[in-house]
Amino acid sequence: MKQISFAPLRVAIVTNIPAPYRLPVFEALAADPQIELKVFFCSGREPDREWDLRAARVEQTHLRERFVSFRGRFIHINPDVWGALRTFRPDVVITTGFNPTHLLAYLYALRHGTKHIVMTDGTLDSEAKLSWIHRWVRRRVYAGTQAFIGASNGSLNLYRSYGIDETRLFKSHLCANNAAFLATPAIEKKYDFIFCGRFVEIKNPLFVLEVAKQVAIRLGRKVSLIFVGSGELETNMRTKAAEISAEVEVNFPGFAKQVELPQLYGAARIFMFPTQWDPWGVVANEACAAGLSVLVTPVAGSAGELVRDGENGFVLPLDIDRWVDAATTLLTDHDLYIRFSKRSRERVKEYTFENAALGMRNAVLKAVGRYSQYPV
Repeated sequence: MKQISFAPLRVAIVTNIPAPYRLPVFEALAADPQIELKVFFCSGREPDREWDLRAARVEQTHLRERFVSFRGRFIHINPDVWGALRTFRPDVVITTGFNPTHLLAYLYALRHGTKHIVMTDGTLDSEAKLSWIHRWVRRRVYAGTQAFIGASNGSLNLYRSYGIDETRLFKSHLCANNAAFLATPAIEKKYDFIFCGRFVEIKNPLFVLEVAKQVAIRLGRKVSLIFVGSGELETNMRTKAAEISAEVEVNFPGFAKQVELPQLYGAARIFMFPTQWDPWGVVANEACAAGLSVLVTPVAGSAGELVRDGENGFVLPLDIDRWVDAATTLLTDHDLYIRFSKRSRERVKEYTFENAALGMRNAVLKAVGRYSQYPV
């Protein structure tokens, strides 16, 4: 039987900004011979991000930057996306949100008979407070969408809540550069705890300081903590750190480049992730790749999936006593700590850029009717 060959599919991804944890996935997708990929970025960078970004090896267009800030979110409005897509003439359009720019890209696909794919890292928890208009818009877009990509099981459950058929669900998980962490030689553990992320209220860095103080009191010794990042709460954090300096040695190295992260994580024992809202949290991937035990709240998308309670960390509500109990246990039970550390590295192995790209590729093939199996 003669084998049918197809021309590469022209795929457009319309997304907010270049994110360091997604650029390698786009590169892996672009390397697939079945895909001719072009990424359309709404903006080069949002004001609250300090990522160090390299030039990605993927065809890309930066739309004319235009956004407004509303309740801490950046809403992108790029009318030129229509003309940019018309020039590229994609077979498939993937949108990663519901900003006006994404909706224009969806309408372009609808108008031109182009297949459309929705991609999200949202979950039922992260979208629990959406207004009726936001949900109405999602239902309208989903009705004209051929395949759905989610970053986690939580994302797939979100789609299921809208009645999306299982055969159209695909996972493209969020991931860190595992290889960079695994290639880093073991170094001295200088810090009991590490926090990595933006210093903002929703990430709860002040909670970390209080937990560290109480652990020190419980252990009867001074503990050490490193804060990697920057943000609006830094002054408050430094003030609090000075107040508890007898119990906790606190280090503020500032914002770190990607290449510096393996060494910083590797110098710590426990990663604290007390977020009040986070669809996933790639910092959890980084911590696991470095072999750390993780303390995380249930509202993080990675909780229960990458970080499993009692397996490679503890999933805990924001209760100081419970966090202190868990941290104290990990710092005093060597065998448990080693077991959690080993399990973190085992669990993160499947979270690779290549696997994430495979999920996107399968969604593209499903959208155009070339996918013959339907794994989630």
